[in-house]
Amino acid sequence: MRTELAEKRILGVESSCDETAAAVVRGGREVLASVVHSQAPEHALFGGVVPEMAGRSHLQHILPVIDEALADANTRLSEIDAIAVTSRPGLIGSLLVGLSTAKGLAYARGLPLVCVHHIEAHAYAATMETEVDYPCLALVVSGGHTALYRMRGPTALEPLATTLDDAAGEAFDKVAQMLGLGYPGGPEISRLSEHGDPSAVRFPRYRPRDGKPGFSFSGLKTAVLYHLRGQDALAPTPPPEEIERREDVAASFQEAVVDVLVEQTLAAAEAEDFSTVVVTGGVACNPRLRARMTDDAEERGIRAVFPAPAYCSDNAAMIAGLGFHILRAGETASLHADASPR
Repeated sequence: MRTELAEKRILGVESSCDETAAAVVRGGREVLASVVHSQAPEHALFGGVVPEMAGRSHLQHILPVIDEALADANTRLSEIDAIAVTSRPGLIGSLLVGLSTAKGLAYARGLPLVCVHHIEAHAYAATMETEVDYPCLALVVSGGHTALYRMRGPTALEPLATTLDDAAGEAFDKVAQMLGLGYPGGPEISRLSEHGDPSAVRFPRYRPRDGKPGFSFSGLKTAVLYHLRGQDALAPTPPPEEIERREDVAASFQEAVVDVLVEQTLAAAEAEDFSTVVVTGGVACNPRLRARMTDDAEERGIRAVFPAPAYCSDNAAMIAGLGFHILRAGETASLHADASPR
């Protein structure tokens, strides 16, 4: 790599869901600044993301967040070499805010524009701090996605398996709501689980009948609901104070999710003969998942790599980092590039 290319500073912009983020990354890995404005408190009242509210919040915060990232990086906009932005997948209204902003800056400054796939950026996030050998297996597990990919390089992902219904993060949010916990549900269930018995309730684990890797969490959510309501589907969910051993329910649910993620991922790694697994996305912050995946992988002679928690949830550092590699490959986007929810 030429020295001047290795020194390029990329401004990353991320607005695919409910985090407004900007970052400055040099050479694809050196994070000079990463700023994230979370909308979680705004959406907590509704127990989940409200798309219209998310888009309006992005409009309000995106320019201040970009200014803050540039200031933190001690970098002027005139010193930026390219702009990378999430263009897919995500909430279309949210994506358009980030993409339109990035287009405007690229046009005004005459800078190259790079469009980044959000899921590919999550997979790349694990490699920003840790060197990995390609090919490897990537598990992207978040509120909107739970899927396995063959990762042959920073910009080369091939889908291997996905969830048949709900994403793991969505299951955490819905079960947290049943238990009277806050939003987002993952951290709330994790904290409550610390005081519970993960073997107290034997919730079901999804295992594909054809032996191929895959995920499903809809049945698990239903099992938790019936456990709380009894066998009467029309009965109301009891209030939190009336749920017996709520911490045991939380711990048992979490263990069921972790079991499925770990078993399916490591089975796929062995089937594909991969020696490294990278685990990314918001759910990758979960301490139980990190511990189980690391220990079980080591027992099988597989290396498990996680990003730092700050780079697990949505952020712009991963967008700028992957954007560097896309720029190096010469795959710049036109100012007519569009966003896509898929």
